[in-house]
Amino acid sequence: MNNSIRLFIAKAAIVAAGTCAVVAPALAEIVVVEPSAPPPVERVEVVPAPRVGYEWDKGHWRWDHGQYVWVRGHWQAERVGYHWVPGHWIAHGPNWHWVEGHWAA
Repeated sequence: MNNSIRLFIAKAAIVAAGTCAVVAPALAEIVVVEPSAPPPVERVEVVPAPRVGYEWDKGHWRWDHGQYVWVRGHWQAERVGYHWVPGHWIAHGPNWHWVEGHWAA
């Protein structure tokens, strides 16, 4: 009987730990910090020759831990019936907000 009580307690502890692991992310707070300074001027980037079935996504400045960091351009696989809308920075009040590039109909 002593072993069955220990087994019951161990199972209860595992269930309790699993419940905490599931509930914790649901209660997490998301904090978004946007830059108040405009992004630097775009870098001159050599655009590679066109590739069939791909669209070039030009490089851009990304806000990362309190500073702008350059992200190099890359190829996006083409989606038939859609066109590529490049990512861009927009002023949002006193701050700047990055709009990700995406495919639009």
